[in-house]
Amino acid sequence: MPQIIVLPHVELCPDGAAIEANTGDSICDTLLQNEIDIDHACDQVCACTTCHVIVREGYNSLNASLENEDDLLDKAWGLEPQSRLSCQAIVGTKDLVVEIPKYSINMAKEGHR
Repeated sequence: MPQIIVLPHVELCPDGAAIEANTGDSICDTLLQNEIDIDHACDQVCACTTCHVIVREGYNSLNASLENEDDLLDKAWGLEPQSRLSCQAIVGTKDLVVEIPKYSINMAKEGHR
């Protein structure tokens, strides 16, 4: 069973975490099931960038991103070459090291409705 190592995030996971993941589940679902409350404003339908993560290790073991995800990622804060939307990134058989960026673009959460 693969493991997701979540690097420390000041609000969501101050001490970091090491969690077991099921192959075939999304990174977002796995984080949420383990009480890491990553933003997911569009309810995981690939319509926003609030669940953006940077996969520091294990990136190549994930499913390939689709054009819709790639287009959205262009709008994500702190975009890096190994960025993914966690709702679209499906865990493979390798361990992952994931960083949740400090900021996300979540207009509803920030009161910009």
